Amino acid sequence: MGAFRSFSLLAIAGLAVGWFATRPQPLPDDALIGLTGDPANGALVFAAAGCASCHVATDGPANLLSGGKRFVSDFGSFIAPNISSDAEHGIGSWTDLELASAIKAGVGRDGRHLYPAFPYTAYSKASTQDIVDLIAYLRTLPASDRPDVPHALDFPFNQRITLGPWKALFLRSDWILADVPTPQLERGRYLVESLGHCTECHTPRNALGGLQTARWMAGAPNPSGEGRIPNITPAVLKWSEGEIAEYLKSGFTPDFDSAGGTMAAVVRNTAKLSDADRAAIAAYLKAIPAVANEEP
Repeated sequence: MGAFRSFSLLAIAGLAVGWFATRPQPLPDDALIGLTGDPANGALVFAAAGCASCHVATDGPANLLSGGKRFVSDFGSFIAPNISSDAEHGIGSWTDLELASAIKAGVGRDGRHLYPAFPYTAYSKASTQDIVDLIAYLRTLPASDRPDVPHALDFPFNQRITLGPWKALFLRSDWILADVPTPQLERGRYLVESLGHCTECHTPRNALGGLQTARWMAGAPNPSGEGRIPNITPAVLKWSEGEIAEYLKSGFTPDFDSAGGTMAAVVRNTAKLSDADRAAIAAYLKAIPAVANEEP
C-alpha cells in the first residue's frame, strides 16, 4: 500500500510538472513596447499571410473576416473564427498584445492553447513589428456580427490540454533552410517558412500532426481527401525562378494552365506582393533540398 501511495504521489507530481512546463505562455507584457502599427505595411503582411483565404466566408465580401469556413482533417473539422473588428463576435475588443500572443504564441485571449490549424507554428517566426502592423490593418476592416461555430473534433483532440505537449514537440524556432547567404534568400525564407506558411500544406505530417521536416515541401495528402498537394522541391518542380514568380503573379503556368482550387486563392494573395518578394519566394524554392516523390 505504501509503495502504491508513493507511486501515485510521483505520478501526480510528474503530471503537475508536465502541465506547468507545457502551460500556455502568451507573449510577455512588454513585448510590444515602443512599436507602432503601420496599416499600409499591415495590408502587405495580410496578403503574404493569406488571412483572407481562411477567414473570409464563402458567402461574404473579400474584406469581411467573418469566419465560418470548415477545414476537414484527420482530427475532425476546424471552423475558422470571426476575426473581424466586431467587438462582441470578432477581435474588436482584444488588445494588441492579446492578438499578438494568439498569432505568435498560439495562446487565446482566454489563456488557453489555440489549435495549430491556425498556423502560429509558422507565424511565431514573424517579426513582432510585422504582426503589430497586421493588427493595425485588421482594425481598419469592417465588422461582422456572425457568431463563431465551435470546432467539431474527435476525442482526445478536443481536449486542449493535449496542445501543450504538442507545442513542446513541434513548435520550433529554427529555420529549415538554415544557410541563407543572400538577402533575397533570407526574404524568401521569411515569406515561405513564416508569413506565407506554405509548408503547412506542402509538407507531409506525422500521426500527431507535426511536420515531417525530412520531407520539407515534398507534397502531402490533401486533408479534404481529394488528390494530393504537389511536391514543389527542385526534384519535381522544374520551373525557372522567373516562371515561379510569374505564376505567383498571374496564376499562369509555363504550359499556359492556370492555378485552381485553393492555390487560386494563394495567387490572389501573392499577386499583391512586390515583384521583388515574388522573386525571393522563387529563389527560396530553388534553394531548398530536392526531395523525390515517395513511391506509391
